[in-house]
Amino acid sequence: MIYLKTVEEILLMQEAATLVSRTLGEVAKWVAPGVTTARLDAIAREFMLDNGGRPACLGYGGFPGTLCIEVNDTVVHGFPSDYALRDGDIVGIDTVAELNGYNGDSAYTFAVGEVDPKTMQLLRDTKEALARGIAEAKAGARVGNISNAVQSYCERRGYGVVREMCGHGIGKSMHESPEVPNFGRRGIGPVLKPGMCICIEPMINLGSKNVVIGSDGWTCRTKDHKPSAHYEHTLAILDNETRVLTTFDYIKEALGDRFI
Repeated sequence: MIYLKTVEEILLMQEAATLVSRTLGEVAKWVAPGVTTARLDAIAREFMLDNGGRPACLGYGGFPGTLCIEVNDTVVHGFPSDYALRDGDIVGIDTVAELNGYNGDSAYTFAVGEVDPKTMQLLRDTKEALARGIAEAKAGARVGNISNAVQSYCERRGYGVVREMCGHGIGKSMHESPEVPNFGRRGIGPVLKPGMCICIEPMINLGSKNVVIGSDGWTCRTKDHKPSAHYEHTLAILDNETRVLTTFDYIKEALGDRFI
């Protein structure tokens, strides 16, 4: 069932989305060679709690962290660990903050030090794919329009578009209907209606679209071990506009010239 939110509920969603955006901005200050992903996780958890929120990922289905950590060939759902970031890595950070009973969800892939040009282009193109998906998210349109915009943009550039993981509805629960795949045909899928809140999150591989799930039951990696990028926004469908509730502005403020 798809839950349509009231104006008042969307205002609460905005508060949760702002908190998750601020959290990623705080984490961005610490992304550097030599910093462990466990340290980034602790920073995010402390920041959410200090600002009245709850780390929604922590304990979800047994997940052990506040952040989903995506280093290099990890697509989604990697665990925080003692791994110290290295020059040339990329690290996707995906997290959800709950505030006042509602959730905000966002992800951003960071370049660590000097990253090779092909991988940097993957990051830029994946972020652009997110923007193209958002441009299709309008009242009266169908979810497939979003999916097709992401897929067509990325596949024209030779990337692999992950099939097994997708975007989703969001609200009082972290994951609600409908699913928002990153592949599909225009004109299919649920109709977008005012009051719907969804997350669009392209997960795009430099090589093949194929992925494997690790023995921990969570960590999803590219089968060919080539890099993967991931960007995500939470948005609300309104009568006459689509409002992007999360923002990368706090990350931009933290990174300055290093912002992608």
